[in-house]
Amino acid sequence: MMQNISEIAFEEVSGRDGNLGLITLTRQQVLNALNQKMINALDQQLAEWEMANHIKAVVIRAAEGRAFCAGGDVRSVYERKLENDPKLTEFFRDEYRLNRRIHNYPKPYIALINGIAMGGGVGISVHASHRIATDRLLFAMPETGIGFYPDVGTTYVLSRLPHKIGYYLGLSGARISLSDCAAAGLIDYFVKAEQFPELIYALADTPFENDERATVTQVIKKFSVPMENSTLLHQSEIIEKCFSEKTVEKIIHALNHHSNSWCKEVATQLETKSPTSLKVTLHALQKAAELDFNEAIQMEFRLTSHFLEGNDFFEGIRAVLVDKDQSPHWQPATLAEVTTTIVKKYFVPLEMELI
Repeated sequence: MMQNISEIAFEEVSGRDGNLGLITLTRQQVLNALNQKMINALDQQLAEWEMANHIKAVVIRAAEGRAFCAGGDVRSVYERKLENDPKLTEFFRDEYRLNRRIHNYPKPYIALINGIAMGGGVGISVHASHRIATDRLLFAMPETGIGFYPDVGTTYVLSRLPHKIGYYLGLSGARISLSDCAAAGLIDYFVKAEQFPELIYALADTPFENDERATVTQVIKKFSVPMENSTLLHQSEIIEKCFSEKTVEKIIHALNHHSNSWCKEVATQLETKSPTSLKVTLHALQKAAELDFNEAIQMEFRLTSHFLEGNDFFEGIRAVLVDKDQSPHWQPATLAEVTTTIVKKYFVPLEMELI
């Protein structure tokens, strides 16, 4: 057994020609929201397992409950802001370093996603070498609704999805299910939740030979089952047409002037989001499409640092998660007031970069 903290457990599963490192999120009472202690424990354990010759792969899962991980603990970020905590950016610095470690991890990193995966929960799963989900998966990057933007390395991921689906998901914060995630390229396999223990045992019991990732794929395929058809793909042509527009105003105009009623619903949704968040998100996705992962996560740390200095992120948390009045007062209040100059300030390099 490894050392554990109360919200996350680490253990080693004995195997053939090497053991599995097994991570279990156990903070179910708050949907496994990631706090700084969990993030640091995860990062430290992954670093140790990376160097350990007897660990052949890592598996991450959540204890039984509604969520895999519903995000980072932004409520605690809000509370620390009220206390004028000078180390507020450190939460995000640690989280993004963890996301970067997962993306670049040299051993197979296998995410077993059962239930809600949003925000920070996406950051510890979508960058995995193998992404496995159940039919209880509910995916979203809902940050524009709290005056923020899709972070944790997802500017890189979303900007690369087909048919501009990532732009739609990142700007609207839409929630999508298993089959839609698979069609978009956000998960790789559907395995039933009750099969997870047997899958973990099979991974441990299989010698990995030379091509460890290919071996892991072969093991997973024995457990994977076909998925239903994606409903999101029915809208892919419309999404691509509207979200290929170069400004938020033009995207909303295209949606409002399309004959499909679904488009008008999306436009109405977008109009409730922070105007600053929408414009910064769109520009971030456009830039991330040209960056490698490490450059994209560096850009995100700049964006986050600037959001922490502004109004909308904290106002969004207040309205949605603290007071729950669902009536945020965005500043600026309209898209027209969010000038190119304002947007560009979010991308300015920092004195202390992510490193």
